[in-house]
Amino acid sequence: MFKIRQRNCMLIATVLILAPCIVILMVLGPELSTEQSLTQRLAECHMRLQYLESMYRARQEDVSLLSQYLGQLQFTNGSGNVSNVSPPPQSVANFLDALSPEARQLLRNASHVTKTTGTTTTRGYVPVHNIRLPNAYHFLPHLLDDAGSLRPAYLRSKGRCDVSIVLGIPTVHREKQSYLLGTLHNLIENMNDEEQNETLIIVYIGETDIEAVQMIAKQIESNFESQVESGLIDIIAPAPSYYPNFERLRITLNDPLERVKWRSKQNLDFAYLMAYAHAKGTFYVQLEDDILTKRQFITTMKKFALIKSALTKPDQPEWFVLDFCQLGFIGKMFKSAELPYLITYFQMFYNDKPVDWLLTYFIESKVCRTDKDQKHCNQEKAKYWQHFRKSLFQHIGTSSSLKGKVQKLKDKQFGSKVPTFYAHTHNPPALVKSNIAPYKNFLLKRAYRGESYFWGLLPQPGDLVQFIFEQPTLLRRYLFRSGNSEHPSDRFYNTTVELLPADSLSENSSVWSTYNTTTDGYLVVGSFDSLGVAEGSLDPKIGAIKELRLHVHSDSENWALLSEIELQELGNNASNSETNAAKPRFVAGS
Repeated sequence: MFKIRQRNCMLIATVLILAPCIVILMVLGPELSTEQSLTQRLAECHMRLQYLESMYRARQEDVSLLSQYLGQLQFTNGSGNVSNVSPPPQSVANFLDALSPEARQLLRNASHVTKTTGTTTTRGYVPVHNIRLPNAYHFLPHLLDDAGSLRPAYLRSKGRCDVSIVLGIPTVHREKQSYLLGTLHNLIENMNDEEQNETLIIVYIGETDIEAVQMIAKQIESNFESQVESGLIDIIAPAPSYYPNFERLRITLNDPLERVKWRSKQNLDFAYLMAYAHAKGTFYVQLEDDILTKRQFITTMKKFALIKSALTKPDQPEWFVLDFCQLGFIGKMFKSAELPYLITYFQMFYNDKPVDWLLTYFIESKVCRTDKDQKHCNQEKAKYWQHFRKSLFQHIGTSSSLKGKVQKLKDKQFGSKVPTFYAHTHNPPALVKSNIAPYKNFLLKRAYRGESYFWGLLPQPGDLVQFIFEQPTLLRRYLFRSGNSEHPSDRFYNTTVELLPADSLSENSSVWSTYNTTTDGYLVVGSFDSLGVAEGSLDPKIGAIKELRLHVHSDSENWALLSEIELQELGNNASNSETNAAKPRFVAGS
């Protein structure tokens, strides 16, 4: 009896517990089902919206291609009237094959094109229905928003092509310190005439502000006028619409947005630069705008590439990258014919990883296997990515294009072939002094004797570096070089070279019309240029010179360093001068 009562109590308790749950499920069940259904429908609408957006982009691509097609026809006819053109040349016909089937059908209908059947004839253009493969517009859909997105905003070129080596140098406007002009000077100075004739240097200005682009281009053209005119240097800048809205990039690798924007833009810059360069020469070498190199580096790279290609056995893979620098993407050589692989890869993943990482992942995708360990992967990568025994390039910049980033990396494989100063022991006897305070033992008198370089603290307006000769001296030429490989930004800015004749010049002397004079009677014979160098020859009519000085006219954010001081006396062609003149010299970045 007790057991029956206990069983009834348990049954009642179970009913009391389950009843509210059943009521809640009955009430909320439809609502949960409705919410789930709405979620699924929203997801479906989202997928549908993505599809419609892709279709919209495809139509935009058709419009862009047709715009290019009409532009080609207009260029061919030399007239803006294209209505009487029929049928298009084969090259243009192949170009139109890239259109979507719908656009091709509309084009046939608009031009009254009939299909080819049996013995019937065809009027107009009948394209082949090719499968449409993904291209840059799929990875960079914003390019379709402007028909001119791939048209350069600035291009200065003499059309040089079919060279052996193309050097790609991306640059931007730097707020603190730019090294571009120094890098270009160093590259050109370390090429002989034959190397210059088989080389093309492409400077890519990655700026959207046309005024900034023109400013940088003007600096290059004014400092390297002969090289630009000869075709050695090309200058190119993309249209602003080439870049996406960087504020809408996905945050990847947990990086701050500014860093994501910086490395994403760098990927797109490299892709554009490579796309322009790939038809210009046999090999392409990626560089940066803040580097040094070694003498005859072009010959060294070309010889190494040809040897590696010749020694590749039929059963071995050919190299993909030849590495001439251990740092980042500097000094990486590719066969120009294989650049489209990298260009596409960079476009696909520009928002995801830094460019040097993408290169590593690209090679790993080609050779590494999931069923093998990392050691095997590294061995296979070494067959495709081969290193030169010594680095040919050294990174010298410290101010990165990423705001707030300080880059002090140095390639230890580069060696010490770039000296910190150049000695000249034939300078005439003189008392040297300066009111610029020297740092440690880097004294002016030691620099003048060729024992070291002069390194002084922040120059101020009115500061002087004086060379007072023991005897009045006839000078033929002077050379002052500021900055060095370790401190490229420590240069003399807005500084003139002035001298004091030992004898007073007659009022009718032609010297007065040749040179400006200071209030204290010094002749202004030169100044430091944008490369940190002051050099020139002196008019013999000046006569003997009592003193030569460097006169600072403005404040400087950097210290001042003289890495070379050479004063040649008239009639003195010292062998030491010839020896030093033959050496490749470092030029501080501008």
